[in-house]
Amino acid sequence: MPRLLHTADWQIGRAYARLPPESAVPLAEARLAVVERLAALATAQQVDAVLVAGDVFDVQTVSERVLRQLFQALAGFAGPWVLLPGNHDAALSESVWQRARRLALVAPNVHLALTPEPIVLAQAGIAVLPAPLQQRHTHDDLTAWFDAAETPSGLARIGLAHGCVQGVLPEDIDSPNPIAPDRAERARLDYLALGDWHGCRAIDARTGYSGTPEPDRFRSLEAGYALLIELEAGGPPPQVTRLATGRYRWQQLAPALQVASDLDALLATLAALGRDDVVELRLSGRIDLQGQLRLDAALAAAEARVRHLAVERGALQLLPTADDLATLRADGYLDALIEELRQAQQPVAAAPSSTLSPDVAREALALLAGALAERRRESESP
Repeated sequence: MPRLLHTADWQIGRAYARLPPESAVPLAEARLAVVERLAALATAQQVDAVLVAGDVFDVQTVSERVLRQLFQALAGFAGPWVLLPGNHDAALSESVWQRARRLALVAPNVHLALTPEPIVLAQAGIAVLPAPLQQRHTHDDLTAWFDAAETPSGLARIGLAHGCVQGVLPEDIDSPNPIAPDRAERARLDYLALGDWHGCRAIDARTGYSGTPEPDRFRSLEAGYALLIELEAGGPPPQVTRLATGRYRWQQLAPALQVASDLDALLATLAALGRDDVVELRLSGRIDLQGQLRLDAALAAAEARVRHLAVERGALQLLPTADDLATLRADGYLDALIEELRQAQQPVAAAPSSTLSPDVAREALALLAGALAERRRESESP
């Protein structure tokens, strides 16, 4: 009974260009580290082979150092690896795969599925039918040849492909490369291992996406797993077990602050974040000056603690209360200025005469409040 590890979408060489270097570099390194964990996991689970369903690399132009690091990471599992080109690392006439071969990096137990022909791994008990992408996009179903492919009797038939199962996944998926939803049945496959969708998702009893083993985006797709596949040739559907592999937790938080308890809940959430959290925080609602001070302190502490924190305050209004104004001792012109800045944070329809954007008005009000608070402290000091 073959035991296989199904993984995909490693995206080695991804740069995270939209993030600052102090966040981007560790996240890029995590994509190599997870391959080492996969190798250790394959060894611990005593699998017969590891199937990688495309997009091993994020780009064709990864550096030689990164290329060497990837193939060194595979050394942690001595059994067979089958690596399939995807849309990011298609098997072009000149590709990252050809560079790896020229550099003599491909070990004997690593099988590059660069052509659509069976890879027979008799010792592992399987025959792999790969559908490598030989260009970035295709409108043909490259798995169609599986139907008529002959494989040795007694070996499990395993399909390996990278693309979009038609009629099941969203149309805006990264790759349009189509795959028939009933391919496993039509081709008499014991299992069809898929890549391109970055989340862990079963299509049917014999077809599934493993997703990327290291989460890489804020949209929740149930990423961060590999699939342990236990099957027998021509037998019942395989037993599929999710194995956690990811390190970083990508989260999108969108709290709406309306009452004091909303802020308390947000501060508790921020306090619970740790070094492996990657967070996008979109604030909305309203907050007073004292709440703003508490929030700023909590955000500063969280930013120093987590891997990455991005904060969007565009929909959060800073609205001083009467007590805030009394505490700041703002009167006359300053009182009028504060009111003007409060009004400027309203939508354009509610404040048509304002020349300030809500973001600028909120920031100006925060600075003014800070200056007034500092003046008050100085006047009260002995």
